[in-house]
Amino acid sequence: MAITKVTSGMRTLGTGEVTSTNILDGTIENVDISATAAIASTKLSGVDSGLASVQTFTSSGTWTRPTGITKVIIEVQGAGGGGSSENAGHYWAHTGAGGGYAKKFLDVSSISSSTITVGSGGAGVANGGTPNAGGASSWSDGTNTITGNGGVGGSPNRSDTAFRGAAGGTATGGDINIQGGPRSSEYRDVGSFGASYLGIAGYGVTVNGYDSSADLKNATGYGAGGGGTETSGLNSGSGSDGIVIVWEYK
Repeated sequence: MAITKVTSGMRTLGTGEVTSTNILDGTIENVDISATAAIASTKLSGVDSGLASVQTFTSSGTWTRPTGITKVIIEVQGAGGGGSSENAGHYWAHTGAGGGYAKKFLDVSSISSSTITVGSGGAGVANGGTPNAGGASSWSDGTNTITGNGGVGGSPNRSDTAFRGAAGGTATGGDINIQGGPRSSEYRDVGSFGASYLGIAGYGVTVNGYDSSADLKNATGYGAGGGGTETSGLNSGSGSDGIVIVWEYK
């Protein structure tokens, strides 16, 4: 509804006189504006904006852009490697490495969907079995590819110096790319070893069948390495799976 009355000073402005220079602060009378009149959304900007929704992928799938979403922040976490186990009495079992993490802001106004891949954590092994690496996670929309690579599995051999403390999974394509925590150099190493941006590595299991740490050997959260074991016949810890999180904005 059009404004039909504007008072400026002591008189009412007529047709053609309603200009910014003739309207004083506070002189537009509310009684002359319909309280039920709608304001067209096309005349407004920034009113219906901000974080609208979040899609979390713990398994591979397809992201489809919801109606009205124009921008996203994507978090991609690669999976962690599995821990290693005793090999021929070396008693040198390592925690698996953490997966890489990437974070990216994207304008998705012209992107309708994206392929999401979520890496699986490396499984634990026993009796010197080959340690399993974690899988890569990614976002791929045909134009942008954001990847968090998986961490390698732990090294089962004391003399395996080329792999002791091997670096964690890398990340590419993000505005921020964070490498996963390295594989440990001893089975009891904790701290940053095997950790990821979104997960905590498992802890090593002790010798002679004593398994008090069994509940701690598997990684927690997302993308961290499993703990090693130097107990014959006992599986090492598994790395935790990756994840892709899409924060959606209008």
